[in-house]
Amino acid sequence: MSQPSCFHCNEPVLTGSQFITRINDVEQQMCCPGCQAVSQAIIDAGLTNYYRFRTEPGSKQTALVPEELSNFSAYDLPEVQQDFIQNRDSLSEVSLTVDGITCAACAWLIEHKINKLQGVAKVQVNSTTQRALISWDASQIKLSEILNQISQIGYQAAPFQVDEQEIKSKRDGRKFLLRLGLAGFATMQVMMFALALYSGYFTDLDTEYRDYFRWVSMLFAAPVVFYSAQPFYFSAVRSLLMGRVNMDVSVSIAICGAYIASCIETINGTGEVYFESVSMFTFFLLLGRFFEQNARQKASVSSSNLHKLVPLTAQLQTEDGFDEVPAKRLVIGDIILVKPGDVIAADGVVVEGESAVNEAMLTGEQMPLQKALQSEVFAGTINIEQPILVKVTALGQDQLVSEIIRLQEIASNNKPKVALYADRFSNYFTAIILLIAALTYLFWYFYSPEDAFWVTLSVLVATCPCALALATPTAVTCGTAIMTRLGIITRRSGIFEKLPKIQHVVFDKTGTLTLGSLSISHVELTDDWSKEDVLAHIAALESGSLHPIAKAFAPYFSSGLTVSNRQSVVGNGLCGAINGQEYRVGSQQFVNGTSIDEATTTVWFSQGERLLAKISLNDEVRPETTQAVTQLKAMGCKISIASGDNSSEVAALGQRLGIDDVHKGLSPKDKLALIDKFQQQGQVAMFGDGINDAPVLAGANLSIAMGSGAAISKNSADIILLGDNLSRFADAVKVAKSTGRIIKQNLFWALGYNLFIIPLAVTGHVAPYIAALGMSASSLIVVSNSLRLLKVRL
Repeated sequence: MSQPSCFHCNEPVLTGSQFITRINDVEQQMCCPGCQAVSQAIIDAGLTNYYRFRTEPGSKQTALVPEELSNFSAYDLPEVQQDFIQNRDSLSEVSLTVDGITCAACAWLIEHKINKLQGVAKVQVNSTTQRALISWDASQIKLSEILNQISQIGYQAAPFQVDEQEIKSKRDGRKFLLRLGLAGFATMQVMMFALALYSGYFTDLDTEYRDYFRWVSMLFAAPVVFYSAQPFYFSAVRSLLMGRVNMDVSVSIAICGAYIASCIETINGTGEVYFESVSMFTFFLLLGRFFEQNARQKASVSSSNLHKLVPLTAQLQTEDGFDEVPAKRLVIGDIILVKPGDVIAADGVVVEGESAVNEAMLTGEQMPLQKALQSEVFAGTINIEQPILVKVTALGQDQLVSEIIRLQEIASNNKPKVALYADRFSNYFTAIILLIAALTYLFWYFYSPEDAFWVTLSVLVATCPCALALATPTAVTCGTAIMTRLGIITRRSGIFEKLPKIQHVVFDKTGTLTLGSLSISHVELTDDWSKEDVLAHIAALESGSLHPIAKAFAPYFSSGLTVSNRQSVVGNGLCGAINGQEYRVGSQQFVNGTSIDEATTTVWFSQGERLLAKISLNDEVRPETTQAVTQLKAMGCKISIASGDNSSEVAALGQRLGIDDVHKGLSPKDKLALIDKFQQQGQVAMFGDGINDAPVLAGANLSIAMGSGAAISKNSADIILLGDNLSRFADAVKVAKSTGRIIKQNLFWALGYNLFIIPLAVTGHVAPYIAALGMSASSLIVVSNSLRLLKVRL
């Protein structure tokens, strides 16, 4: 019998029918209380159509901090709002980045939910960029209330702040799109007149009509030559100033040469003109460049907004108590209060109190670390158990998060050898073409001066590297489209070359091979208590705790059990009284004073001195993990685990999955050193999801980040698995191999065409218009061959 899937997020339902939401009079199973709460909020808001029209499942609701502790009030502070709020007339306007949008139905759901709020004037949600533009009357509703409403239906929103690089990227993108659109429009217009001119070769065309078509074509082609083609000219000039010759040099000469010559013939009323070839040639080249630029801009958008890693505000200790202040106003030496559930605003040391801190944003590991006096804590991590006072020791670029980002950038600054070879080849190819054109002109100048220019132009146009320039980007674009459909996002160039060469795959453990959340795997009873009673009593003791272990017992909570005198012993467990009896839950040392090393996380439960049960907890392995490991081994890849977790559970997981090479307790630098060692033996791919994985992801030959992982790891990754499905990696390899074959075919055709046409053009057997048609046909063949990739079946 197949396992049911959550109606909201489509994840497997492991809790039976415990979480149910009635949708359209049908009871639908949910995988967790988060999905149940979100789906119920959607139904209560009268937005049932979301489930009718959505094309992708919703996001799994596994936030580290419970909803009741989510606090958006910091966004209402004037000092904070000045960074992202714009005031227009009597309304405030903000651009939000919204996590969890998967399709157009998500955008519809958010718009209809927020539009119902009193005081909201306008809501526009873009499902592609995952942005929301909201205008509201601040006197009627607060921004925190809007953010809270978005959170209630399952999406996490925060003010979006672009950096200077992204602003420049967007500005350049709009300008480039204008160039492309103008070239496309002009090409269509000029081609209409060109058809009439071509017909003149087969039927008589009056001279006045011929001249009219030429003059109009010249006017339409002028903006293409003088505006749309500018990027080629600038690139050619920069290349020449650096003492190099790139493809844009020959492209610029061909465009300018053909246009100027055509203008001369138009004015003189003689010869042939090639305005349609100039326009079409420019349009095709710009289209290829646009694909590349668009991919870079999307990468820039996904890597921005890193300020969400640390909170905007902090509780600063003053003489009168504690004041909420913007985090950017903190200075070294300040003392800040961090309550349970709060995110730490700056790096520092604990000066009062003890607690456990979840450093998943830094380590990728969900299990909290114990923090005592003088223990270091880091910005972006979450305090779990008790309030603590932290003395600020580092801010801004001196914080650990910034250091890891810099380490990532250093590791990613190495240019692939393939890119170097391609640059060198293109330089040689263009230089050879220009040399051949120059020699051709000299020969014909002495042999037949009146034909020298036209023969030389034929050589330049016929051998213009349009097809060569489109050979790789068009194939890569089609391959990328397939991967996008599979939920695989490629962020860097060279992916299709790297994937088939991978020989060694290294996995992080928590959040990559596993789901990153604890669940009960086994209950061993040592007394006459029933399993249900044991779990209910533990759930009562753990209720209200933010510890990941407490979440594993939350589904078994019963309101009939009341706990008194509850006490939390940091790093050990909980104790309290239920119906007059004292109970303890936690480590074996805490419960009965003994301790053993076990391969799983274990919780012990006792009544007074009487041991009642031993509960084994496991971080659930992803359902597709075994299949993914089997596929990779079948491809001949060596598999390793490199984890920051130092428990014996890492080795147990490796044994369960059939992975012999297991490394545990590794710091970010240790992981990077391990990858460097593996790279001495072959090409290495790294899977990860935490910020600590960012440097090693950047340092690996190929890096893959889980879609649910931290934002910084995605910045370092070459590939992002949006659905967290590890088995898709094998599909990515298949697509990459197909793309590689298409690229080779395209290059073979482009080079073969040039080798065939050059002798004919040099000897004067190819008229310029035939050369232009040949060049366009060659480009069309390359594009059509690349489009075959869209039919690849997996």
